[in-house]
Amino acid sequence: MVHLASHPFILAIVGRPNVGKSTLFNRLVGRKLALVDDQPGVTRDRRFGDAKLGDLRFQIVDTAGFEEGKSGSLEARMRGQTEAAIAEADMVLMLTDARVGILPEDELFARLLRKANVPVMLAANKAEGNAGEAGLNEAFRLGLGTPFALSAEHGNGTDELYQQLREAKLAHEQAHEAQFEDVLRGLPDDDEADADFDPDRPFEDDPDKPLRVAILGRPNAGKSTLINFLLEDDRLLTGPEAGITRDSISVNWTWQSDAAPNGARPITLWDTAGVRRKSRVTEKLEKLSVADGLRAVKFAEVVVLLIDATSPFDKQDIQLADLVEREGRALVIAINKWDLKLDRKQVRQTVNDALLRALPRLRGVPVLMLSAQTGKGVEKLMPAVQQQYELWNARIGTSKLNRWLGEVIDRHPPPADKGRPVRLRYITQAKSRPPTFVSFSSRGHAVPESYQRYLANNLRETFALDGVPLRIFIRKGKNPYEDR
Repeated sequence: MVHLASHPFILAIVGRPNVGKSTLFNRLVGRKLALVDDQPGVTRDRRFGDAKLGDLRFQIVDTAGFEEGKSGSLEARMRGQTEAAIAEADMVLMLTDARVGILPEDELFARLLRKANVPVMLAANKAEGNAGEAGLNEAFRLGLGTPFALSAEHGNGTDELYQQLREAKLAHEQAHEAQFEDVLRGLPDDDEADADFDPDRPFEDDPDKPLRVAILGRPNAGKSTLINFLLEDDRLLTGPEAGITRDSISVNWTWQSDAAPNGARPITLWDTAGVRRKSRVTEKLEKLSVADGLRAVKFAEVVVLLIDATSPFDKQDIQLADLVEREGRALVIAINKWDLKLDRKQVRQTVNDALLRALPRLRGVPVLMLSAQTGKGVEKLMPAVQQQYELWNARIGTSKLNRWLGEVIDRHPPPADKGRPVRLRYITQAKSRPPTFVSFSSRGHAVPESYQRYLANNLRETFALDGVPLRIFIRKGKNPYEDR
C-alpha cells in the first residue's frame, strides 16, 4: 500500500445556515472547535480539522451558510469561502434540515453542487425520531442522489456516512497510488527514469540545454507584456482587452546575464492563454485555448505564475498554483503591475495570507514584485527561475536522509496503531523533478497523513527545499536494501 502525504482526503460540509454543520464538525473531530448556536450564520470562515470516523482518517472543513450579498460585502466574502471549500474538497457532504424540509437556499446549494466536479453525499440532519421522515423524503428532489437520515447531535446515521466516505476515500487513495506507480516507472521525454536515478550522485545542470518556462495566469495579468520585455521586442500581441492570447506560443530566447550558467542560458518561453473560472469559460475556442495553456504546464520545467497586483490571489490564482504543485512543477510567483498606485502593504499581506492559508505545500516559494510594463524588478525573475529549477532537481544522499529520519523520529515518533508501535525503518529518494521520497515500514498503512505532512515539512526545512513540490510515500514492507 502506498500513501501520498501531500494531498490528504478532504471532506467539506456545506448547507444553508443552521442545519447542523458545526455540530457534525465537532463530532467528527472529537472536540468543540466550532461555535454552535441556534442563531444562523455563526460560522463565517472555513474551519479545518483532523477528523476520524471508525478507522477512517481525513481532513474536514466546516463552511459558512450560503447567503446572497453584494460584491465585497461580508455575505459575499462568506459565500466565496464556501465556494473555495467546495473547489478544494475531494468529497462534499450537503446537509439539510429534516424537520424544516427543503427551502430555496437548499436548492441553490444543490444547483451549485450539480455543476461541481466532486462527489456529493446528501444527508437530512436532525432526523432523530419520526419528525424528520417527511423532510428526508423531500430531499430526493434536490437531484443529488439518495439522501440518508442523520443526527449530528446524537450520532445516528454515522454508519451510512462511514460507508459512503470509505468508498470515496478508497477511490481517492487508489488514484494517488496509480500516480505513484507512474512515478516509479519513470516519466517520458527528458525526465529521469527511476532505474537510472542515483540520489548519491549530485545534480549536474546542462547549461546548453533549453530550460522550459511557462508563463501562467488569469487573463490580462500581463503575460505577453512580460515576455515582450524579456525578449526586448514586441513579439507578442498585447493590449488592455482580456483574452488576446489564444494559443500557447513557444518562443526561443537566450538569457544573457552574470546570474545565468556560463553567462548565457537558452530558454524556451511559453506564453499561455489566460485561464478563467470554468463557469465563465463558455465559448468553444476559449475552452480549447485554456486546455492548451494547461497542457503547457505539463511540458514546462518551471512555471511563472503571474498575478495582477490590482486583484491579487483570488480563487483562480490559488487553483492555478495548486495545479502547478499537483503537476509537480517548480514554481515562481510574480506580482505584476507594481508600477500602479497600490496599497502595497495590503497587497503583500494578501499574498502572504493566501500562501499561508491556501498553499501550505508551497511554503517558501519565491514571490517577486515587478512591472512588466516598465521592467522594474524583472531582472530578479530569471535568477529565481534558475534557483527553483536547481531545487527541483535536488538530490539528497541516502545516508543523509536516514540520519535525518532517525533524528526526526527520536524527536517525534509516529503515533502507535492500536497500541502497537509504528516504525519507519528506511528512506530513500526515488527520483527528482520533483524530489520524491519513499520510506518503508512494516505497518506503513498505519502512518497517519498528519505525520506524513510533518515529515514533508521537516524535510523541506532541513534540506532547504523552499517552495518546491515534494512527494513522500510510505510503502508497507521491509527495507528492500537491508540484505545488501
